[in-house]
Amino acid sequence: MDSASKQKLTKDMKSLRPEVKSSGGGPKRIPVSQQSHLAVVTPTPQQRVLGLSNGPQRIQRPVSHQNQKSNPALQSKHVSHQISPKINVAQPTAKQPEPDKMQKKPAKNDCEKASASKRRWSLENFDIGRPLGKGKFGNVYLARERQSRFILALKVLFKKQLEKAGVEHQLRREVEIQSHLRHPNILRLYGYFHDPSRVYLILEFAPKGELYGELQRCGSFPEERSATYIMELADALNYCHSKKVIHRDIKPENLLLGANGELKIADFGWSVHTPSSRRSTLCGTLDYLPPEMIEGKTHDEKVDLWSLGVLCYEFLVGKPPFEAKTHEETYRRISRVEYTYPAHTNISDGAKDLVSRLLKHNPMQRLPVQGVLAHPWVVERSTKKPTTVTNEQPSN
Repeated sequence: MDSASKQKLTKDMKSLRPEVKSSGGGPKRIPVSQQSHLAVVTPTPQQRVLGLSNGPQRIQRPVSHQNQKSNPALQSKHVSHQISPKINVAQPTAKQPEPDKMQKKPAKNDCEKASASKRRWSLENFDIGRPLGKGKFGNVYLARERQSRFILALKVLFKKQLEKAGVEHQLRREVEIQSHLRHPNILRLYGYFHDPSRVYLILEFAPKGELYGELQRCGSFPEERSATYIMELADALNYCHSKKVIHRDIKPENLLLGANGELKIADFGWSVHTPSSRRSTLCGTLDYLPPEMIEGKTHDEKVDLWSLGVLCYEFLVGKPPFEAKTHEETYRRISRVEYTYPAHTNISDGAKDLVSRLLKHNPMQRLPVQGVLAHPWVVERSTKKPTTVTNEQPSN
């Protein structure tokens, strides 16, 4: 080969050198499969890498691409660890992190909404304490929710007993009603859940127990206490009737006392939060039945007004007004509205007037619940004021 040809070949080789990089020194091309793990490489002496935690951009010292290729995870981990604590540093002007930020936020909100609206309770969520009472379909226990440590009452109903009595549909209706009622004198129903053999109702805990037990201990209540209970009960019934809810089973066994001694209607058809000293279901219910129910007539919310009158009498005297030795005699007294006050009792005329206005055979003649709240004896003797004095909105 002549010298001219050698010089030409040498020039051609020199012109090709910038195209091929040596393996030991300068930067190399990054394969496509690794580009997703690495920052974009620029031929500048220093490169800028965006942190994985949406933090500010940080200037990286130049490193060889051999090291980046050999352990890209180590580099990305190091970058996120360095950037994430620096919250007070100004955010970069780059728009690239924004979509990631937008995606994370709704996901968190969606989780919160889902957990709040669709939380599935189970027995594992509660610590079970002492029994509070027994009933026909199950028992009630003191309980505590484990996460919040909130104290409540857990009512346990046995499915077999509910099915045997054919009252599953009534339980569904009562749960639906009570869970939507919000009044200081109505026991809250927070929720429910079930397993293959039982239904659990999550209820507000009334620390001072059953009003019936308190009445048994005291024998009777003074007029101030009686008027206060009647006011609270009338206030709660006023609220219920405005919501088109009829209780139909107002009696001392279904009334509880809160932490401050306030009365609370406890059971809307399910009297299981009661002690063993409760009177029998038949006798207890019988004493409070209004004439229209024992005569087989249709009834409305005015049955609760009759029960309010029976309660007021029992608070003052210590026993129901129509109590008799036999069921037949009790039926007869209710139908004829025959009752008297014991001679040894000293009951004011105002209290007797309220009872007489409520215990009317004709439901249309009974004092309405707003009239009970405005009755002079209730207004003068009650130590509390109603929360819903009047309902100005017409109930359609």
